[in-house]
Amino acid sequence: MSEQTIRVTMVKSMIGTKPKHRGTMRALGLRRIDQTVELPDRPEIRGMIAKVPHLVRVEED
Repeated sequence: MSEQTIRVTMVKSMIGTKPKHRGTMRALGLRRIDQTVELPDRPEIRGMIAKVPHLVRVEED
């Protein structure tokens, strides 16, 4: 039984964003525009995504 994953893609630059938002993006593993990471679909990850919805696109598997 494998854990569900979500695909998170950075769609907007972090230039000019708040330091906490930049930290959240780095913690998600995102460094550059159009970079995509697959993360486990857990409440902690969802909470991080909820902090930066204007910077990312989420695709569910």
